[in-house]
Amino acid sequence: MSGHVFHPGHEELHGVTVVVDGASGRTYVGRYHERVPKGVVMHDVGILDPGSATESRDAWIARQLNFGVKVDHRHFVIPTEEAGTITPLGRFQP
Repeated sequence: MSGHVFHPGHEELHGVTVVVDGASGRTYVGRYHERVPKGVVMHDVGILDPGSATESRDAWIARQLNFGVKVDHRHFVIPTEEAGTITPLGRFQP
């Protein structure tokens, strides 16, 4: 339901698994917690670094969607200058 916040007092995306496009070309998938001055705080984050990737971004995201996020970091802050578009994983369209 649009506008529903699972935890009152938090942003709408709080607790939602999202895809964050990084300015560096990295892609992050994890549970959105909040945006703070330092950046976007996330939990249970998987990171695709295009420099060392063995598969395409779309294939990697599809695998995260189908099998669950392969967690690289339990808690992670994506710096403000790195964090780009944030899309709920359930809306991902390859």
